[in-house]
Amino acid sequence: MDKILKKSGAERVSDSAKEELKVYLEEIAETVSINAVKLAGHAGRKTIKASDVTLAIKS
Repeated sequence: MDKILKKSGAERVSDSAKEELKVYLEEIAETVSINAVKLAGHAGRKTIKASDVTLAIKS
């Protein structure tokens, strides 16, 4: 998380800021993952493909 925030221009990053970003990104990733699983299932597959993830992000 530190690397992401510093790439964005932050000079210093508190531990609590890193933790908040981590929690937020994990929530987003979980939502995308759930949608990708649904898309793969709808297509009759058990394997999640990159296209499933891409569509899940867009939806």
